[in-house]
Amino acid sequence: MCDHTPAHMPHDHGQDIDTVLERMPPEDAFIKASDTFQQLCDSTRLRILWLLCHSEECVYNIAAAVNMSGSAVSHHLRTLKQTGLIRFRRVGKEVHYTLADTEEARLVHRMIDDIFEMNCPRSGM
Repeated sequence: MCDHTPAHMPHDHGQDIDTVLERMPPEDAFIKASDTFQQLCDSTRLRILWLLCHSEECVYNIAAAVNMSGSAVSHHLRTLKQTGLIRFRRVGKEVHYTLADTEEARLVHRMIDDIFEMNCPRSGM
């Protein structure tokens, strides 16, 4: 996974760094993780994620809930879709959004619930 060997380490601290480095994920995995965590760094996206962790909503309801324009909310939803944290489905002329069914999205859900110390109203999440 990683191309480090003890010969490349500037100091020998007597630890088995080889074992650790063999398990280090590739750089693209860190980039993906960073993209996911960046979504939590914006308070508006965090509010939208909190809502979508616990319900399925259309842009108009999300905008009303977070007191923003529909276009501003759409911008945040687009970013969240690109990182794979939310999914959408068409219901007639509306598009409904909710948390994606992925391991990353479930981790974000657990983090959000833990941060706000609440129990999820949805069962099984």
